[in-house]
Amino acid sequence: MKKSFLVSLFLVIGMTLTGQTFDYGRISGHPRLLLKAGEEGRIEKLIKNDASMRMIHEGILDVCDGYLEKTPLKRVQIGRRILGTSREALQRIFFLSYTYRITDKEVYAERARKELLSVCNFTDWNPKHFLDVGEMTMAVAIGYDWLYDYLSEADRKTLSDAIYTKGFRAADNFQHARFYRMTSNWNQVCNAGLVYGALATYENHPQEAERIIEKAVETNRAALGSYGPDGGYPEGYTYWGYGTSFQVMMVAAMETIFGTEAGLTQAPGFMQSARFMQFMTTPTGKAFNFSDSGSQASINNMQYWFAAKQNDPTLLWLEEQALRKLPSDFAENISKRFITHRLLPSMLVFRAMSDFKTIGQPKSNFWINRGINPTFAYRSGWASPNDAYLGIKGGTANTSHAHMDVGTFIYEKDGVRWSIELGAESYEFIEKQGINLWGRDQDSERWGIFRLGNTGHSTLTMNGQRHQVEGKAEFVEDYRRKDMKGATLDLTPIFSNTARKTIRTAYLDADNNLNVVDKVDNGAKETEVRWTMVTPAEAEIAGKNRILLTKDGREMMLEVKTPEQVEMKIWTNESHHSYDSDNPGTLRVGFVSKVPAGKKAEFHTSLKTVK
Repeated sequence: MKKSFLVSLFLVIGMTLTGQTFDYGRISGHPRLLLKAGEEGRIEKLIKNDASMRMIHEGILDVCDGYLEKTPLKRVQIGRRILGTSREALQRIFFLSYTYRITDKEVYAERARKELLSVCNFTDWNPKHFLDVGEMTMAVAIGYDWLYDYLSEADRKTLSDAIYTKGFRAADNFQHARFYRMTSNWNQVCNAGLVYGALATYENHPQEAERIIEKAVETNRAALGSYGPDGGYPEGYTYWGYGTSFQVMMVAAMETIFGTEAGLTQAPGFMQSARFMQFMTTPTGKAFNFSDSGSQASINNMQYWFAAKQNDPTLLWLEEQALRKLPSDFAENISKRFITHRLLPSMLVFRAMSDFKTIGQPKSNFWINRGINPTFAYRSGWASPNDAYLGIKGGTANTSHAHMDVGTFIYEKDGVRWSIELGAESYEFIEKQGINLWGRDQDSERWGIFRLGNTGHSTLTMNGQRHQVEGKAEFVEDYRRKDMKGATLDLTPIFSNTARKTIRTAYLDADNNLNVVDKVDNGAKETEVRWTMVTPAEAEIAGKNRILLTKDGREMMLEVKTPEQVEMKIWTNESHHSYDSDNPGTLRVGFVSKVPAGKKAEFHTSLKTVK
């Protein structure tokens, strides 16, 4: 019986993988990835008529001129990764291949050729950390396809063989290819790289290429489920930029060649996620950086694909505003100003898909999503860095790259970010200390890292304990009135080991001052409630239940109103352990209060402008 079941299962899987989702007879000619042979004119027209895109184009050319003086990359492993090398290879090869196609200058093709031969001679592309393989396979695939006519037959064989042995064959190892079973950015990046390799070298290994592509379609749907039901991405700002960028690169290549992407983009929430990303950028130009995200927002070239596909130029409002503000040293700082800078040529490809004459502001000031990590965001406007902003996060710590940050909030007013997130830790440094950074159980060492545990966030802590890692906080209501812009979270599952019920409401009033109302229905034992807000402001206790915050010449008063006894607190964010990052220029402010057993307590905390 068991044997029969396994045989049947094998047959079903086999049929899935050998069935043809696409018409592979449509694959012909080179180049064919993203920008087919003869389509260079679309880019030439774009850079002639669009000043912003011309600046991007010229920036890429300047970077490529710098590459001419550099030696080809060597295999450098840091910790368990060669990812830095793979990413640099992708940028160099994509940039150089683009420049050759648009300028027809062989000096760029030759420089790319040397880079390609160098990385193809590596012993391997580090399959134990398959992200490295994914990005390197995409790099070599783009070079193979976009430089096809320039490369010799021997060069093509070297590149194709490397893709086959170091990419396809590496993915056959069950342990190395864990990404097929994952729902995170790994699934998207690794599948995208392999699909690029398969599409580029299809004629050399047609059966293997079809197997790779079909398996990608089958397994990629699990990752796309993370965007449901309405566009929120659980891994946060930075990893949306990473995973979604490679997702778009993959489906765009499929569309270019096959005229379809097998319905992958119709997964619930995926197309709406572009708006989520827009609302995760604040008026001061920073990110709502929950989970393992950096604080600085960036121009994201994939928004141009989303805008074109949905015929919605408002999705480009922030990108176009940011492009106009780029300085004259754009080329020198290109890597600092774009999340996915190594994929930058795709911005021109995707912008050329549409013919938007005007790009207006988004029509809504509110965003809310449910899903794995629910978020709420409000912006008072889209035109000024002085606009007010409130971002609130619910969700769970039990997901990829998550922190114990449930209940946290970002608050900006008058050009100042008053409540912040400290952001991600250094993976490589933490790993070198022997700390298990990736465990997600309740007792994991991960939660002892200051930036990742609940005490390092703008949230509640009870009895000094960790949040319940399996708990999940959902929004129960949101408010879109002039005098109340915010939402209510049910935090009860996060504190199920202490309180019977915990509810947090955060909102901006008519003057866009911050209000946070916390209701605690305590359990059978006395509970110490610690309320914290992480801030870059200077702070001083200013009387009973008050703390004065000062930043950039502006002042705000933090005040808590409650019948309970509270002790106002100012905590430093100095490193707790040798493996914790320093957090200079930041503090935590708030209070501590003891709630008796079985009692209900309510704390109304406000942050109001003084001057």
